[in-house]
Amino acid sequence: QYQASLHWIARRVEALMKHLQSNNVKLLLSNVRQDEVVIYYAKLYGISVVESLSSEEVALICEITGLSPYAPFGDNIHGEITETAVATFCRPLLLGSRRCVHIGFTSVCTFQPHCLILCGPVDGVNEQHADALQGAFTMLQQLFKTVDQ
Repeated sequence: QYQASLHWIARRVEALMKHLQSNNVKLLLSNVRQDEVVIYYAKLYGISVVESLSSEEVALICEITGLSPYAPFGDNIHGEITETAVATFCRPLLLGSRRCVHIGFTSVCTFQPHCLILCGPVDGVNEQHADALQGAFTMLQQLFKTVDQ
């Protein structure tokens, strides 16, 4: 039954990737680490995957693009995909030993995103700066919501 279950999952993932490809989706952003079968079929159908985004990063991307996360419901994985955003570029970025991604989005609101890359002599310094900036970004996100309303 386990093997049958894995085969069923693989068929579903392939069907979903085929559906995404037919809707001209080229990039998936995910807040969780994806299973190897997802990565395999995404690559097979020409879709890039960015994994392990924080909830703050997902919220900021949703704010910039004006979209909600895509979540196929139940057996309806072939429903129409009405919300997509244009990424002007997507490049891998290696910062020390960390693999990152640099993505450019066209903003649908008055907020124009900018880039910030932190590089320090050791991970501890980077983490301290990142924690401080994460707090600042959270504050800015709240301020942005207040101004937008």
